[in-house]
Amino acid sequence: MFGRLFHLGFDALMISAFLAGVRRSTGLTPALSQVPNKDVRQLLRSYLEFGEYMFDFAVVIFGRSSSFERKP
Repeated sequence: MFGRLFHLGFDALMISAFLAGVRRSTGLTPALSQVPNKDVRQLLRSYLEFGEYMFDFAVVIFGRSSSFERKP
């Protein structure tokens, strides 16, 4: 039960971070203005902001690692 919940949470995190990467590289983002419920829209906005945070965190960690290098 706990393992399945952890797996679903991790999957949700990865999808959110993927959407953050798409937003950073293309400017495309989900159209939250089409979500009719204000509370659900705010929940989705928070979810996407968490993905942005995790994306930034991963970039910092990878940037400090000797296993990754920046290419122009």
